[in-house]
Amino acid sequence: MDKLVKIKIDDKEYHVQLGKNLVNAAKEHGIYIPTLCHYRDARHSLGTCRICTVNVNGKSTTGCTTKVQDGMDIKINTAELIDTRKAIIEMLFAEGSHFCPSCEKSGNCDLQNLAYDMGITATRFPHVYSNKNVDFNPKQLVLESNRCILCRRCVEEIKSEDGKDIFSFVKRGVKTHIQVDYEQEEKMSKAQALHAMQLCPVGAILVKGMVYKEPFGERKYDAKGKNKKTPVNHKKQAPNGKNKFIVATTSLAGCFGCHMSLLDIDTEILDVLEMVEFNKSPLTDIKKFTKRCDVGIIEGGCANSENIEVLKEFRKKCDILIALGECAVMGGIPAMRNFIPLKECLEEAYINSMTSEIGAHVIPNHEDIPKLLNNVYPCNEIVKIDYFIPGCPPNANHIWKVVKSILLGEEQPVFHQEFNYD
Repeated sequence: MDKLVKIKIDDKEYHVQLGKNLVNAAKEHGIYIPTLCHYRDARHSLGTCRICTVNVNGKSTTGCTTKVQDGMDIKINTAELIDTRKAIIEMLFAEGSHFCPSCEKSGNCDLQNLAYDMGITATRFPHVYSNKNVDFNPKQLVLESNRCILCRRCVEEIKSEDGKDIFSFVKRGVKTHIQVDYEQEEKMSKAQALHAMQLCPVGAILVKGMVYKEPFGERKYDAKGKNKKTPVNHKKQAPNGKNKFIVATTSLAGCFGCHMSLLDIDTEILDVLEMVEFNKSPLTDIKKFTKRCDVGIIEGGCANSENIEVLKEFRKKCDILIALGECAVMGGIPAMRNFIPLKECLEEAYINSMTSEIGAHVIPNHEDIPKLLNNVYPCNEIVKIDYFIPGCPPNANHIWKVVKSILLGEEQPVFHQEFNYD
């Protein structure tokens, strides 16, 4: 019989099997330690993602590489450890090409699900936009290195029938990336290829012809979310002599879909209009601020000089600024051009594209046209943003719950189906 030892987890005593992996031992007692690299039936612990960082006898270490010993005093959910895990998740989003609305793994992505669980709405770190290889050469797979988090699951788990490596790490440091052996990959069975895609915690390994198989609402994590509460730091008081809060909105580099979603509140907008008055906004066609605003709502990221100017004006004229939607929060679909030099983007759009208009192969250039930036930037990399509402587009009820919570200082639950990154 396996020897049981006594340990403490967050000041409660448990009896666990001596030498058992801490993540698995905690799970047996209903205690969840988040991780991306560790998985069920793992042959050995990888310790690569560091998200399972815990405190053992006063020292920080990874839970998946810790074997339980008698008398261990383990802390899992201290404020510092929770913030450390959130920071790692945020850095992964900032370092890679994790644009959920355009990712085939969205809804089945472990990284996305951890962000949901931790209530992450935006990253506090500037985006890197490193341009790594996207390999379409394999017969069955597509390897998107910009999404790879280097967890090493595929390297350790996916082998050929005679035990040869199919995936491997190449280069070192920040240049490290996954490489696939084309000869071995071609020999993989369809089941092996699907297993590799499912084992990958993000959308770095895809099977050709198998993406978007499951519709929205039926994917792995669609029904596992928890109700969220929006942390409220501001409580506005309606100005003296006025019955309504003043709200301004604008659309920068985006598709205007967030404004359309905002209108999806349908007849309830009549209740909203009793509480708020719109100032500068496409909804009112008021093009300049006519008064100071309580709240500014920004859709879209910054792709050109005019976007920067408008965003800074909103920061100056609004007490509270809310970034609305994927483009404002992460740069969104427009930011996917950040992985390609601007010159190549313009040449592809204006020089190399097909057109029937004679003389149309010219890149527009006039002093009245706003200058394109080399990158598309999330709003919080230009000005201070007070609140973030992710989604593409966010649900109308989610938008108005957040706005009303901020104005009235009343936290309101946001249901999982209202809180989506995609």
